[in-house]
Amino acid sequence: MAEPDDNSGTTRVPDPQQSARPRLGRLYLCTPNRDDLAEFVAAVIEGGVDMVQLRDKDLDARQVLERGAVVRDVCRAADVPFFINDRPDLALELGADGVHVGQRDASATLVRRVVGQHPLVGLSTHEPAQLMASTNEPIDYVSTGPVVATPNKPGRPGVGIDYIGHAAEHSPHPFYVTGGVSPASVTALLNAGAARFVVVRWLTDARTPTEAQQRARELRDMIDG
Repeated sequence: MAEPDDNSGTTRVPDPQQSARPRLGRLYLCTPNRDDLAEFVAAVIEGGVDMVQLRDKDLDARQVLERGAVVRDVCRAADVPFFINDRPDLALELGADGVHVGQRDASATLVRRVVGQHPLVGLSTHEPAQLMASTNEPIDYVSTGPVVATPNKPGRPGVGIDYIGHAAEHSPHPFYVTGGVSPASVTALLNAGAARFVVVRWLTDARTPTEAQQRARELRDMIDG
């Protein structure tokens, strides 16, 4: 299991070969494609986002490569890890810092075989059994949620805040809370033991990149206390 660098919740994942690996941050943006993608991502990074994932089920492989390159370049300039959702092959092609997969996607073992040891691999979990099953998986973090049902996961019910408390006590990996993360919910999630958060609509629903930056800063300040 990764060890925290300090009490901030930021974690460096150990690397047996001692080469520099990406860092796990505390505020993880999951964004779809959008017309102002580069400007938006740069703005929220300025506001405190320290990990970014491109997740858009409507993009085909070539579009993921094209738009992913946009996000990668912004993230690379800011030294922020960049992730692709679901597709380890595309993550490898893009030189992404990591890939995130769900319970119905390629196995974590296969993903690790494809991307190698350097990139980070994340896995979604939605219940304690899945969390415990991840113990020996070759992954670097898990997500836990969604705490509440969201439009980003249609048909998936919220797991409730009790699962976050369970993860805080029992997760074998660093974990990120998903589902409805915003200033209205983050205090209760922190009190439940969470230290890392995936944010979507609180930032993507902002009317402008400037507003998104302000929202990111508000949320990050609450997380950091």
